[in-house]
Amino acid sequence: MLNCKEASRLVSESLDRSLDLRERLSLKMHLMMCSGCTQFSRQMAHLRAITRSYAAGRFGEADPPADRDEPGQTR
Repeated sequence: MLNCKEASRLVSESLDRSLDLRERLSLKMHLMMCSGCTQFSRQMAHLRAITRSYAAGRFGEADPPADRDEPGQTR
């Protein structure tokens, strides 16, 4: 079972690379039980959407990310 430090590391890494099956399952299980890490995951996804909009020249137009079943993007 992951602790919160490990889970937050995987959330961050999931934004840059595909997690392997073991990492995805461990993270998903942790996020199901931890509201703090779930909120962190949502915030990271939202920040990524904002920075992508900014980089594309759409200032202030970032939509909240759609809910996805990937561990780094869960509800």
